[in-house]
Amino acid sequence: MDAKGAPTEGREFRLLWWTRRRGVALDVGLALLSALECAMQGIGFAHRTGLPTWLVVVPGALAGLALVVRRRWPLAVILISIAVLPANMGAALALVGLYTLATTDAPRRVIAALACMEGAGTVIVTYLLLDSDPAVRENVVPMWFRPLVALLFGVAMVLPPVLLGMYIRARRRLVETLRDRALGLERELGLLADRAEERAEWARGEERRRIAREMHDVVAHRVSLMVVHAAAVQAVAPKDPEKAAKNAALIGDMGRQALTELRTMLGVLRADSGGGERDSEAALASSRLAEIAGGRGQDGADRAAAEAASANGDGPRLTGLGELVAASRAAGMRVELAVEGERRSYHVLVETTAYRVVQEALTNVHKHAAGAAAWVRLAHREGEVAVQVRNEAPDGAAPAPAGARLPSGGNGLVGMRERVAALGGGFVSGPTSEGGFRVSAVIPDRAEGR
Repeated sequence: MDAKGAPTEGREFRLLWWTRRRGVALDVGLALLSALECAMQGIGFAHRTGLPTWLVVVPGALAGLALVVRRRWPLAVILISIAVLPANMGAALALVGLYTLATTDAPRRVIAALACMEGAGTVIVTYLLLDSDPAVRENVVPMWFRPLVALLFGVAMVLPPVLLGMYIRARRRLVETLRDRALGLERELGLLADRAEERAEWARGEERRRIAREMHDVVAHRVSLMVVHAAAVQAVAPKDPEKAAKNAALIGDMGRQALTELRTMLGVLRADSGGGERDSEAALASSRLAEIAGGRGQDGADRAAAEAASANGDGPRLTGLGELVAASRAAGMRVELAVEGERRSYHVLVETTAYRVVQEALTNVHKHAAGAAAWVRLAHREGEVAVQVRNEAPDGAAPAPAGARLPSGGNGLVGMRERVAALGGGFVSGPTSEGGFRVSAVIPDRAEGR
């Protein structure tokens, strides 16, 4: 017995060509019965022919014992049964041998040839026995009686074991086919389970990156401006209290705007989670997989967040670029906004992405090029919208006070590139030949996907 209580005898036992003990017992038992049958029929043959009994019985018994090798050499068993057939012996050899051969993968023509030989021999021997039997001769029977009886004996000796053996062979093949299919399905299910786990892990990572990107976009720009204004308040407070008070008021306004955007984003995240903080991670992974299965693409989570924000009327839009630029001007940056082309509305995700690119680019100017002039360009084109933020070299600008130096996590450009790439757009960033820096993004119009 194994650990589960199942018998292990059949799997562990092996003797020659047998794999189970009951197979050994069955074959040995059949061989003994066949030897006894051949011995008893050999006695009658010896009396009819006048041969010594032992000369017939011993070889007949040995021939009957050949049945013990039926699983290994079924063809030899049938040939032995045909060899002893003239002595009217080997009925068990023929029956069991034909059945065993029919259950193997032997060609059908071989099985048919041996069956015909066995059947023809049985018909001939049976006819001769009937013809030499005094009891049959004393009774007046039609001429066709003895051939018919011999033919019936031949068919009964051959047809049942062959048909039964072929049925068992077909059944075994069906069982093996079903077992192979079951094993194949089990392997496929295992692969699907592994792939689903990988997708779930990837979905969780995507959700974490999306949340980090949203937090960065919402917090970084406002907080950067607040830090700049705080440093300005610190610098001008002793000299110009009125200007310091104005800057402090701007800090308060920016803080309130940052809180409003944080509340909006957190509300969207709660709506995406589908209820229940206990299962938030599982819900996010499930929703991500559903979006993939539904063909929403890699930007499905961002689209859901942006559409939810747009439904509430709180999402950033391109019409808010003027206010964004004005906030940077209030922080002391020299920045100009230029709009080209006919103004029109885009898919909410396109407008949100373009707005975030400009917002993050201006934040980077505050961080890394304080005091440098910047230019923001928005171009409405056929089938796409393009934004560009360029700043001059910071060398000629006044250095930022120590308190206004902003930390950088290095994720701003990565987040912008991910946002634009998710919509199938192009993103380029890098230093200019004049020593400044440029950020450009071209985003396809997704109006048809609304």
